[in-house]
Amino acid sequence: MITDKNLFSLAGKVAVITGASSGLGADASFAFAAFGANLALLARRKDKLDALAKELRETYGIQALPVVCDVKDNDSVKKAVDAVYEKFGKIDILLNNAGVGMTSLVESMSDDDWDLIIDTNLKGIFYMCRHIVPVMKAAGYGKIVNIASINAIIGEKSERRTRDAYAASKAGIIGLTRSMAASLAKHNITVNAVGPGMFESEMGADFFKSEKFLQKYSAVVPADRPSKRGELNGAILFFSSDASSYVNGQVIYVDGGATIV
Repeated sequence: MITDKNLFSLAGKVAVITGASSGLGADASFAFAAFGANLALLARRKDKLDALAKELRETYGIQALPVVCDVKDNDSVKKAVDAVYEKFGKIDILLNNAGVGMTSLVESMSDDDWDLIIDTNLKGIFYMCRHIVPVMKAAGYGKIVNIASINAIIGEKSERRTRDAYAASKAGIIGLTRSMAASLAKHNITVNAVGPGMFESEMGADFFKSEKFLQKYSAVVPADRPSKRGELNGAILFFSSDASSYVNGQVIYVDGGATIV
């Protein structure tokens, strides 16, 4: 029977977070730090990473390493992972959070827009795992958490909100999560995914500025309200900690019940 009150502790762990400079990635970094993890913060914007790392160090007394990285670029990812390993000597947790999205209809979107979304959201996870999984295998331990979306399993009726490429990329993440989970379990590595509903971030900022949209959204979500900042962190911390030691290849939808109606 599990009775350890420190089951969610991340003390001494090293967590890599992609897309860490803002939004859900920055929110997650505070949660990881509060539970004791040392952090490698990966994103493209150095100024934001530096400011975030400084705040986390001063607030929580943890180590925070800002690393400029473009997850679409394999060389950039390799250099980032090498820098993290040189600093910490291990990588325990990988949160694949970096992502982009835009309104996209298959009949009108460009090849470049399709490639941008697929390369960032899906290939970016492939590149990160390509270079971090060997580190975890060598250590005999790892927690990989991928950020999917409710759009992986539900569509949008309104063409103004339809995001075909985004939905395809997020569905791909779920497939990749399950396949990796099955093959990596014997190495004591778990791979799970979190599927957010509508959360406030740079990607969804315009929606949260529209009171009309928020009212309509709340009317169809069982929770009867939009999400609040930080409400994704519980699921992320669960999958990142030993509380989920026997949970593998699963998806938790954090959506106020949007996917059940």
